[in-house]
Amino acid sequence: MGMTMAEKIIAAAAGVLEVKAGDIHTVEVDRLMSNDGTTHLTIDMYHEKLKHPHIADVDKLVWIVDHNVPADSPKTAASHKKMRDFAKEHGITFYEGKGVCHQIMMENHVRPGELIFGADSHTCAYGALGAFGTGVGCTDYLYAMVTGKSWLLVPETIRFHLTGKLPEGVYARDLILTIIGRIGANGANYKAMEFGGEGLKTLTMSDRIAICNLCVEAGAKTALMEVDDVAMDYLKERGREPKHLFASDPDAVYAEEYEVDLSQITPIVAKPHFVDNVVNARECAGIHIDEAFLGSCNNGRLEDLRVGAELLKGRKVHPLVRFLVVPASQEVYEKALKEGLIQIFMEAGAIVMNANCSVCWGSCQGVIGEGETLISTGTRNFKGRAGSPDSFVYLASAATVTASAIKGEITTADQL
Repeated sequence: MGMTMAEKIIAAAAGVLEVKAGDIHTVEVDRLMSNDGTTHLTIDMYHEKLKHPHIADVDKLVWIVDHNVPADSPKTAASHKKMRDFAKEHGITFYEGKGVCHQIMMENHVRPGELIFGADSHTCAYGALGAFGTGVGCTDYLYAMVTGKSWLLVPETIRFHLTGKLPEGVYARDLILTIIGRIGANGANYKAMEFGGEGLKTLTMSDRIAICNLCVEAGAKTALMEVDDVAMDYLKERGREPKHLFASDPDAVYAEEYEVDLSQITPIVAKPHFVDNVVNARECAGIHIDEAFLGSCNNGRLEDLRVGAELLKGRKVHPLVRFLVVPASQEVYEKALKEGLIQIFMEAGAIVMNANCSVCWGSCQGVIGEGETLISTGTRNFKGRAGSPDSFVYLASAATVTASAIKGEITTADQL
């Protein structure tokens, strides 16, 4: 029987020839990412719960301070210091102020065929490079950190066969929100979402990261994309080689299969308070906004900033709107500076922030108050995600967010 990409990666990590959905295997983890959201808890358990604390392979660890940067309180500062000191003591690869964890991992670490645990739910973004990335809690992270291993229940796979090409003014963000709306927030619970087909070849690496990143919002255990020339060129530009180049077998067994015609996708908005509460963006036209956010691990890359800057050029942010623009990494920020994008944002009245999670995390920058409405390229729109539990968060593409920031109400770019 043939195997899917997810099954092949798990089989390789388990050191066996074949696995099937429903099997449980002990696996060797290739890489372990953790950020300042929970690393302090892992450190506490390391010191307080282990009889013989040690790290199996420090070269596998990547720790990134990105959620509350710079520190917003003495409590956060203490948490950062704990993380910083531990990383220095043990020689752990450590980033602070360099950007959002998943963007940094894609830029500097992820390789096709790897099995990666991340102490953050959006670790599934790494599937854009054909890696099995999955989010884990502190206990599972600590176990893998001290043993180098873990266990995995082999997930079933849902296959999405992409055809066609996205229309002008429609983006990968619209595509993945459409898919989540179609299958539901629980539609891929503990399953792998696999993407392939001729349509995939039309998508950039930025597009692919955005799609895989949001798959957890459909409950997915991981997301995976076929590794083609686009992915290989990205990898070569960054001086990395694949660990494995896996593709699903023709006779692989899927839990479900979907055909998705990219040419039929339209601008989408996810309404409060669930990511699968999606509608055509035009249905939200005229809804007043107080704040707009362009950034996050989903839509804070250079391509997204270009989209926003192109719309803003020669225009102004609405006087009653706070428009926060947050590059996903320092590398993205530097490139945006060189291209003049940052100047366009600032001249238009946007607030440009340092590279970090910012508004998406909803605890340090751009927090919205009671009764306020935010339109965001962040990852979630749950109640209270960006501040007050009595606020409202709409999710949309970089184009729709920027257009809305200009008009002061939800609108699409073609309606400006």
